[in-house]
Amino acid sequence: MAQDLYVVLGLSKGASDAEIKKAYRRLAREYHPDVNKAADAETRFKEIQKSYDILSDAQKKSNYDQFGVTDDSPGAGAGGFGGGFEGGFGDSFEDIFDVFFGGGQRRSRGGNAGGGSTGARRGEDLRYDMELTLEEVATGVSREIDIFHLEKCSRCEGSGAQPGTAKTTCSTCKGAGKLRTVQRTMLGSFSQVVPCHHCNGSGSIVKNPCLLCHGHGIEKAKKRIKVQVPAGVDNGTRLRVSGEGNAGEGGGPAGDLYVFIAVKNHKYFQRRNDDLFMEVEIPYTKAALGTEMDVPILDGKASLKIPAGTQPNTILKLKGKGIPHLKGYGRGDQHVAVKLSIPHNLSSKEKELLEQLDALRTTDKSSKNIFDYVKSLF
Repeated sequence: MAQDLYVVLGLSKGASDAEIKKAYRRLAREYHPDVNKAADAETRFKEIQKSYDILSDAQKKSNYDQFGVTDDSPGAGAGGFGGGFEGGFGDSFEDIFDVFFGGGQRRSRGGNAGGGSTGARRGEDLRYDMELTLEEVATGVSREIDIFHLEKCSRCEGSGAQPGTAKTTCSTCKGAGKLRTVQRTMLGSFSQVVPCHHCNGSGSIVKNPCLLCHGHGIEKAKKRIKVQVPAGVDNGTRLRVSGEGNAGEGGGPAGDLYVFIAVKNHKYFQRRNDDLFMEVEIPYTKAALGTEMDVPILDGKASLKIPAGTQPNTILKLKGKGIPHLKGYGRGDQHVAVKLSIPHNLSSKEKELLEQLDALRTTDKSSKNIFDYVKSLF
């Protein structure tokens, strides 16, 4: 009796694609013959691989869920859903590579449901998180970063073959990189073209794999690159560095590197779009008489004029002292909220002067005394 493919992966029927992939990765790491030396590890690994090969393919999974058709099922071809050839790594080769060499998102499968594959696959895109100060955002910055990515193997120069040897034409697909298969189900037979399982769709075989990259043609390496960050970026801004992602397999193009920006909180300023906001506190006497003072700006300080009679929470503007516009010319503004400082304790001299002022203002029938005035401010 054929094994239940879901049971092999430790799942229940109806498991999601994400659950299937997660279970496969975990079990592949545990039972891979290069890691697990138990006598049954290789057999167990092949069962895991075969189960994933079927359950990770939408059409094969659908047929299995409906009819229970596998390569041990009556009417199925010698290669199971591949029919007509011996089963191989197929698409699960890519996940094996991820398990032991690292990598991000699932590689592109190359080709499509209707036509074969050239074997060339675009490399994955990579992500790098960069933190900047508000001052760096205002001026723009050139930053050198270190990344680890997959690049063309330095030993075999990307061929995958041991130096001094060469690839040979795949005898299974005769160099075409694809095979026509017949899938038989209760509803009839269906013909389809799939990547060759023997050469993984490349059309050629590496008989003497490179000792450094094990025939993949790519290796993991550290690289230092310079990233130019324009002025005006904000939290979540994404910068693309073309071609600095992982190298593609089979001569495919490299992916891209995406740099995501995060801006640190500032001691004085809060940012809203391209405008900056801050607060300054002044004595109530300066608010009544008017004054001029220096306030911080991103590239130093600027003089701010506070008119006589300025009320609490008045917002004054320093035009053009904000963040440069990322797409266009000019800059935002800096807004300064004025807060009043009221003393908690008065010296005898201050109290005397305030009482004189109070007496002076109470003679003016149209004005409130100074204490009522200060109280009204709040």
